[in-house]
Amino acid sequence: MDIKEISGGICAAEGFKAAGIHCGIKKDPEKKDLALILSEKKASCAAVYTLNFVKGAPLIVTKANIADGYAKAIICNSGNANTCNADGVKVAEGMCEDVAAALGISAGDVVVASTGVIGKPLDINVIKSGIPKLIKSLGRDGDGAAAAIMTTDIIKKELAVSFKCGGKICKLGGIAKGSGMIHPDMATLLVFITTDAAISPNMLHIALSEDVKTGFNMISVDGDTSTNDMVVVLANGMASNPEITADGEDFEVFRAALGKVTSELCKLIAKDGEGATKLIECSVKGALTDKDARAVARTVVSSPLVKTAVFGADANWGRVLCAAGYSGADADPFKIDVAFASAAGTVEVCKSGFGLPFSEEDAKKTLSDNEIRIEIDLNSGKGSARAYGCDLTYDYVRINGDYRS
Repeated sequence: MDIKEISGGICAAEGFKAAGIHCGIKKDPEKKDLALILSEKKASCAAVYTLNFVKGAPLIVTKANIADGYAKAIICNSGNANTCNADGVKVAEGMCEDVAAALGISAGDVVVASTGVIGKPLDINVIKSGIPKLIKSLGRDGDGAAAAIMTTDIIKKELAVSFKCGGKICKLGGIAKGSGMIHPDMATLLVFITTDAAISPNMLHIALSEDVKTGFNMISVDGDTSTNDMVVVLANGMASNPEITADGEDFEVFRAALGKVTSELCKLIAKDGEGATKLIECSVKGALTDKDARAVARTVVSSPLVKTAVFGADANWGRVLCAAGYSGADADPFKIDVAFASAAGTVEVCKSGFGLPFSEEDAKKTLSDNEIRIEIDLNSGKGSARAYGCDLTYDYVRINGDYRS
């Protein structure tokens, strides 16, 4: 499959424009807080949401709006989650109605999302006053939108690829926000993906639902699953490929392109974890099933003890086995091999469940790099998986100790 990384982010695909502005939700006027993504044509739409039973009002409204499988625009604010507010649904519906009226489209074709502080009323008038400027700012540069969805994020997260489907060149790009309250079962994240490929709403939903199992459900920063998590894909068909309506070669190519973008966004989210200094990648092979491998990988990257050991460049491999042991996976502890690896080298620390002699100095060098791999072989089958996380640092506590201020 010839999948190539290209520039353009959320606007790489034909027929999409985006914008991001400051409307007044955030105190700092230099920080954007309102984003809009618009498709020239109505698009197939699929979404997945947090499994937290406390859900933000925007998720409730979005789910209703895209029940028919189509949408044309996405509006998102940062700085306020619009969650646990008595008028939350009314405000979320109002955001859809206001932007729809300004664009001349149906409110039912608008996806709405919010991220930020939970339990703080969101003033619809602040957003309404910003919509004219937001629409006027629409263009083919998605950087503004990528910035406007950020909260505690340090870096913008965006990626795009091109691929051939049905003899036509298609493009797919995405932006994401996510830095804290990141954990499997949908992390605290917002991800918006656009493509000009033609694909039915049903097949788009299947592709996205399968993708999150190995993508966004395999990252963890701090073990908290938030209330507003949402991944949305719009596919407007403007590449003019034959519409994908069933399994087949074109569908597999589409899934591969989607997976390329989402996996890279996963890495960026994990690497940008609140206070993080290191990306942790845990690769597991030799599991009885892929499900077992996923359980081990995501439990290891979620372990506070593993994360703090990586922060301190301490090759405390016993913490890795400990986490694997309570993951719920079916595995034999006397078959497990563990190694730590980075650009500085690889250090094998455990064989068949028992420690190996190794150089603490070499291990310190390996674990002092900014991208660390924890390699686990369960030596029991063919199942494999990969999960992403980050180290746990003093700054995580500082950032979250005064988050509302």
